[in-house]
Amino acid sequence: MARIGAIFSPYPHPPEVFRDAVTAAEDAGLPELWLWEDCFRQSGFAAASMALAWTERLRVGIGISPMPLRNVAISAMEVATIARTFPGRFLPGFGHGVQSWMAQAGERVASPLTLMREYVPTLRGLMAGERVSIEGRYVTLDDVALDWPPPVPPRVYAAAEGPKTLRLSGEVADGTVLDSRRSPDELAAQVAAVREGRAGRDGEHDVVAYVVAAFGSGAEERVRADFAGQASPRDHIGRALWGAPDAVARGAQAFFAAGVDAVILLPAVGEGDLASFYADAAEVARAVVS
Repeated sequence: MARIGAIFSPYPHPPEVFRDAVTAAEDAGLPELWLWEDCFRQSGFAAASMALAWTERLRVGIGISPMPLRNVAISAMEVATIARTFPGRFLPGFGHGVQSWMAQAGERVASPLTLMREYVPTLRGLMAGERVSIEGRYVTLDDVALDWPPPVPPRVYAAAEGPKTLRLSGEVADGTVLDSRRSPDELAAQVAAVREGRAGRDGEHDVVAYVVAAFGSGAEERVRADFAGQASPRDHIGRALWGAPDAVARGAQAFFAAGVDAVILLPAVGEGDLASFYADAAEVARAVVS
């Protein structure tokens, strides 16, 4: 089923405003709130845990946490703890990380694809209660199993952009997170690559796409400002959504038609009132499922 969510961005929002944003999203009836773990701004797992503890219905996604920064056993412990405490509401995602940031932290790997190929299946195996041994290029475990795996393992998402990573995400992950500023046609090509990698695997694969959005008066101007520096001053056309909630809901249909399962609205530059943004996004979500 097509669904709508929104993002809490650490640009420019500091951690101390996070609680008010989360409670506003819950009060508005927003189904999903996604956040990310950009270096060196905000922890993904701490923030997700707090958001889930402060709410009762909201699903919370991390899209994404960088794989190179964490041993896979630590990630499995984090995910399992949160998933058991808040069953069905946690959507953990992992990715390569921004390579310059990984280098700053001393954790840049020579082959991010190899890391993902080793890391994601290992994490999923631990989530499923398996006892795992692996001697990979980057992932090494010796007879490791979680004492408290989640009864129902959560989906493990992978972020992907290039063709090789898109196919690999389809092959090894349960879902894929696609970045913003893509047209529906561009997203359709990315989804096709994911589905190609998925061929032969059982079960559904959930595709999440971030889409820049703005609501209310001056919405298109704020979206255009978000796309400043792109090749064309009209690059935002077809790659973002703006206007009243019903207009955004209609515009989202093109992204769903491209094969995306969830459109996650990213506040455009200047969308400073997160409570208002989440209220409008919740209206979009209700319009999409009605």
